Amino acid sequence: MTVPSPVADGFGRPLKSLRVSVTDRCNLRCGYCMPESEYIWLPRSSVLSFEEIDRLVGIFASLGVDKIRLTGGEPLLRQELPTLVAALAKQPSISEIALTTNAVLLPRHAEALRAAGLDRVTVSLDTVRADRYATFAKATRFEAAVEGIDAARSAGFPRLKINAVVVRGFNDDELVDLLEFATQRGAEVRYIEYMDVGGATGWSLDQVVSQREILATLAATYGSIEAVPDGAKSSAPAQRFRLADGRTFGIIASTTVPFCRTCDRARITADGYLYLCLYADTGLPLRDLVRSGASDDEIRGTIADAWRARRDRGAEERVQLRSRNVLHGVEELRADPHREMHTRGG
Repeated sequence: MTVPSPVADGFGRPLKSLRVSVTDRCNLRCGYCMPESEYIWLPRSSVLSFEEIDRLVGIFASLGVDKIRLTGGEPLLRQELPTLVAALAKQPSISEIALTTNAVLLPRHAEALRAAGLDRVTVSLDTVRADRYATFAKATRFEAAVEGIDAARSAGFPRLKINAVVVRGFNDDELVDLLEFATQRGAEVRYIEYMDVGGATGWSLDQVVSQREILATLAATYGSIEAVPDGAKSSAPAQRFRLADGRTFGIIASTTVPFCRTCDRARITADGYLYLCLYADTGLPLRDLVRSGASDDEIRGTIADAWRARRDRGAEERVQLRSRNVLHGVEELRADPHREMHTRGG
């Protein structure tokens, strides 16, 4: 099999990774993503079918994409998700299919997803305290999430990761607890700086716990910490670190130390809009092309032209602002729900 050479953007960044949102719905209401009481949902008729997703993934694969991540909202709310995974697993150029989930529904789906061909699971879990979980996620589902993590391990998923968004005043006193929790379950924790994207209407810079602070807090407990060298072609968003006892963890420092210059990922919303940056204001409506009868070559050309014209470096531009507030206010989000992270599949 000949692997297609990836198309490159204006800064030479290759198109290698694609995040596909399969639904904008979620069964939690985490404070950094969905803090408001009401939301505008995508019409179900606008949501891409599995066949449409499979077709678009094939077109992206012909442009060099080899890694797919299924997101939401909460992707496990999409009925029959293993059917989509099985279809994508048949694409010869796709080397990895991953899933980001809050794990609440994983106990009933983990084995079927693994059997269908899912390679990796990343679980979003920001606290190991049930009372905080209930307050922050507005749902008493902590035990279900833990059971989901355990189900993923039992199903045989390798390299399980736990993502934790660190918010000052909420869970910044749990950095050690999160690492120990991950260790107990054979997972690697990735701390994520609180980002001013999409629906983070309560964001403020003073709530951001920086990579430097995270490292200092962990060093106070574990002693020396060393950076794990990245591979020469690494475009992973997390920088990995190693404790003296050999355990590793990651930090995604998009707010204070952005990785825009190595970003190789694009995003498709549940209703088929292509976004080239998490901070982008507008997207390209691929669904319209798919449903209007455009050929694969026409869609491929549209995507390739958009990527070649890409100059996005949204996180770096945000760092340079002299005054930094929320990216979008509530009224802006209601006017265009595609700006929400639960729609865009952050």
